[in-house]
Amino acid sequence: MYQYILKWLTTFDLPYAPVIALSAIIGIILVISLIVHGLLHKTALPFLRRFAAKSSRQWPQAIIDTRLFSRVVLLLQGILLQIQLEMFLQGHEPLFSMLMVISQVWMMIFALLIFFSLLDLVLGISENSSFATQLPLRGIFQSLKLIAALLVALMIISVLIGKSPMVLLTGLGAMTAVLMLVFKDPILGLVAGIQLSANNMLKLGDWLDMPKYGADGAVTDIGLTTVKVRNWDNTITTIPTYALISDSFKNWRGMAESGGRRIKRSINIDTTSIRFLNDNDIAEMQRAQLLTPYLAGKSEEVAAWNTKLGCDLSTPLNGRRMTNIGTFRAWLEAWLKAHPHTHKDMTLMVRQLAPGADGLPVEIYVFTNTTAWLEYEKIQSDIFDYIFAVLPEFGLRVHQTPTGNDLRHMRLASASNG
Repeated sequence: MYQYILKWLTTFDLPYAPVIALSAIIGIILVISLIVHGLLHKTALPFLRRFAAKSSRQWPQAIIDTRLFSRVVLLLQGILLQIQLEMFLQGHEPLFSMLMVISQVWMMIFALLIFFSLLDLVLGISENSSFATQLPLRGIFQSLKLIAALLVALMIISVLIGKSPMVLLTGLGAMTAVLMLVFKDPILGLVAGIQLSANNMLKLGDWLDMPKYGADGAVTDIGLTTVKVRNWDNTITTIPTYALISDSFKNWRGMAESGGRRIKRSINIDTTSIRFLNDNDIAEMQRAQLLTPYLAGKSEEVAAWNTKLGCDLSTPLNGRRMTNIGTFRAWLEAWLKAHPHTHKDMTLMVRQLAPGADGLPVEIYVFTNTTAWLEYEKIQSDIFDYIFAVLPEFGLRVHQTPTGNDLRHMRLASASNG
């Protein structure tokens, strides 16, 4: 093409014919590139966007959102430019070499961006899949992007300086310490992400509790360098990914998957209200259906024991007797077993803890049959509402530190008696 234009110009004896011929070739390349650019960006891309908008599937719109089509079009323009240079400017140095370097850098940059778009496309499509929640895909993809960007940057530098990439790689050995310092967080995050994934330690949607960083909520993002947690007050806590390996944290996923959530709370009983049961108390409590089997079995056991020892029962110091606190524990355990919202296949226990200045703690250790937070709190509150209300039926009182109102009543009572 160049020779043809130059020969045609020389027939007119024009000055600077080689320069004009070369400028004409560059103009032809520019015009062809602009025409192709207009066809692709003004015709093909709008058509694809309309198709994606009308489609009921997720992936067409995801392709548009990740700008995959537009980057592919720009890559094609770079390939077209290189083909034109080889056809029209072959042998015209140094212009040919300079434009070839520009086209190669152009293609490498947009090839990298296409790779980024493909990763974003896979991530966007897989967000709602169960597989994506099992792996920290965002962190893995960010690692791949970082590695790809470094490789492309190395190739671009090698093209610009005209050296083999292997020469640059050998020269990077002396810069290893500097690179390790610069990319410390991404490297630590990459290793931590692999460990979190391989050991199934954390995934999207898990309830993470990490008091050191003030995190208590659901994991919303697992990135290369950070993990985002939406706390229950809707604040966002950002945790370095490697901190999840170096520090301890609590993952509540096991609780959610088990189907039961633990209630572990104590009621402090006033020890001065603990006493033996007399015959009238036992007769009154036999009206409770849940206590009937316990009272019958326990009364028979106590009577057999006392008969065997021949105890003098005129004093409570001899023999065995039933107590209101023991009967209360038996009733409470039977009541919890019959409760419609307790998990029957998990541990259920009512036990005494060591007494102290606040009375005798009676601990309820039971699991609800739901893990939903609101339902769990409602069930727990209903259980303890009922327990507090039923304590007087056993002659028991809850230990409570005197309030200012109690002290005023005591003072008024003392004054009226005085």
